[in-house]
Amino acid sequence: MTDLAVPGVADIEAAAQRLSAEAIYTPLIENPTLNELTGGRVLLKAETLQRTGSFKFRGAFNFISSIPADARASGVVTYSSGNHAQGVAAAAGIFDIPATIVMPTDAPRAKIDNTQGYGAEIVSYDRNTEIREDIAAEISKRTGATLVPPYDHSWTICGQGTVGLEIAAQTEALGIQPDLMLVCCGGGGLSAGVAIALADRLPGTKIKTVEPVGFDDTRRSLETGARVANDAGASSICDALLAPTPGEITFEIIRNLGVTGVAVDDAAVRRAVAFAWRSLKLVIEPGGAVALAAVLEGLADVRNRTVVVVLSGANVDADMFRDCLEGA
Repeated sequence: MTDLAVPGVADIEAAAQRLSAEAIYTPLIENPTLNELTGGRVLLKAETLQRTGSFKFRGAFNFISSIPADARASGVVTYSSGNHAQGVAAAAGIFDIPATIVMPTDAPRAKIDNTQGYGAEIVSYDRNTEIREDIAAEISKRTGATLVPPYDHSWTICGQGTVGLEIAAQTEALGIQPDLMLVCCGGGGLSAGVAIALADRLPGTKIKTVEPVGFDDTRRSLETGARVANDAGASSICDALLAPTPGEITFEIIRNLGVTGVAVDDAAVRRAVAFAWRSLKLVIEPGGAVALAAVLEGLADVRNRTVVVVLSGANVDADMFRDCLEGA
């Protein structure tokens, strides 16, 4: 299910109104150690503290709240490796409607357990041999449940874009004009929504997406001007960012708004997760730490500049977290 209508900032403002009573207005924090290391001023948008532990709750709640009430009663279905799954499950619980989540068998245990804890039914699949979109579409057809896309729909994009509205308001309150914003990128819902918000609120701020090496389809697509796919055999510890190709509508938005991209390898991500725990006192999952990794590795021009980094998720298994701390 793809809504090809390109939303505007007014649509994101409307999403912010819907979310005002449910989503957490997450803090924008600053750390002296990080500033000293980078030679710039780095502000961290802690979506790790968001409801369900990631920004995905925003898009899920906005989407479900936008479904007509008579259709909403039939429930919702989606596909996700974990963060969108939890967002949809939690939002469905708020509306007291059933939710079915198609999740890969190799999804982090914490994400599976949390999704079930929010009351959703999980349908497992093998990401190497089965197509999650087809499974979700069959469930939707059979049950009448509304499909909630993880990124490529205007309602989802607008929910994620509220992150950008908050950052703009927070930096304005500090009297700051950021030079650059770094945003993690899988299918592009967050980067597209933030780009729309910042084009209106902070037009002088550049946006750069950050992806794992091997899954940098957005970076390569932006460089070539057309959507490209990742190699089927690629792998990364950033389970939240393994979309095969950019979304159709999300890519159109970020390309038209001049977004650029970089990629970080898993070793850099491990170091970022460890740094966040040791110096920021924050738990961040690998996919949520890629933007921080780009700053720590010098892949973005930070020195003598003000940079906003989105920490997008905190849902990490204990074993993976331990691996990052020890590996770093």
